[in-house]
Amino acid sequence: MADVKDLNSLPPCPVETTLLLIGSKWKVLILRDLIDGKKRFGELKRSVGSVSQKVLTAQLREMEADGLVKRTVYAEVPPRVEYELTELGLTLKPILDSLWAWGEKYKMHLAQ
Repeated sequence: MADVKDLNSLPPCPVETTLLLIGSKWKVLILRDLIDGKKRFGELKRSVGSVSQKVLTAQLREMEADGLVKRTVYAEVPPRVEYELTELGLTLKPILDSLWAWGEKYKMHLAQ
């Protein structure tokens, strides 16, 4: 996890900084699923796939600490927790769109 409070601890290369923040398989899939709006933990777990509850929790906490995800807890019984992208997290949409487009082109390339 990157410590966003300490600019000096980040790599000098912007690509490396981005990969440090979103470079895991699960983080990219979490971003993909939160681009469309808020989701509860169970919804994320189902949509992300075979991720364990422990790993999903850790990834969400890291993304929250990095300022990409906002966690909202509602005082209800049972407690309801929702996750959504922050304004900063939403700026990653063009990157995800590019990954999507490249993946589609790659699939078309293989189909030839």
